[in-house]
Amino acid sequence: MRTPMQQVTHLSILMSVYGPVVKIHPVVLASIGDSYERRNEGASRVIGTLLGTIDKHSVEVTNCFSVPHNESEDEVAVDMEFAKNMYELHKRVSPSEVIVGWYATGFEITEHSVLIHEYYSREATNPIHLTMDTALQSGKMNIRAYLSAQMGVLGKTVGVMFTPLSVKYKYYDTERIGIDLLERTRDAPNTTNGLTSDLCQVGGAAGRVQDMLATVLTYIEDVLSGKQTADNSVGRYLMDLVNKVPKITAEDFETMLNSNINDLLMVTYLSNLTQAQIALNEKIVVL
Repeated sequence: MRTPMQQVTHLSILMSVYGPVVKIHPVVLASIGDSYERRNEGASRVIGTLLGTIDKHSVEVTNCFSVPHNESEDEVAVDMEFAKNMYELHKRVSPSEVIVGWYATGFEITEHSVLIHEYYSREATNPIHLTMDTALQSGKMNIRAYLSAQMGVLGKTVGVMFTPLSVKYKYYDTERIGIDLLERTRDAPNTTNGLTSDLCQVGGAAGRVQDMLATVLTYIEDVLSGKQTADNSVGRYLMDLVNKVPKITAEDFETMLNSNINDLLMVTYLSNLTQAQIALNEKIVVL
């Protein structure tokens, strides 16, 4: 028999499985953390609008912006006009991004959260509520997402229940550069690391590919020698990988690579020449 608290936890886990998956991009987390650091003096938390896309099974949060608000024990006031104007500006830049919900720093849902959620329920269908524990209550920055649902008896007082959702992290290739830079400074926060050059990134990627190929070769040799049991699913993946390798001779590959490098160098040269001409023209105009 489960205790009442275990039953509630079990119910929350089951409901999170059947709800949409929330995919969050790193730029959203960085923006929320930055807005918290820049909050007004005396403010206990910050709130903002989440932007992204929605499909049948997931909600992808790709952008956000903070919304000014004042909060006390008795009331909460949100600058709705500011939120609408910011959303209109964002639509000009990214028309595909829509309002998917709102965020708040902290680790708990308050009565004021219910009032704010009612506003976003008018702006979006089934908006999500994202919380980010910037106070590190559990020793780490917990990030949780919720979906609200009304509960109560017909004709009686209706309450709101926030159901937890599954949260995953997703990033574009351009965001991966920033993530890798943060990863290098994690163990030594006082050190300064700059962005690596394109050549170093290519070298690192080639090294990772080489390590993965070594792992694959080790697995194949162990299967052939009988040290490890063959897995049919792994074999299908390997066959699919081999079929995707283009059939090209070493001479043709070298010719194609050199041609692409020459095109890249030409574009780089022309861009640098254009920058020099613009800088020279600005100085002439000033004189």
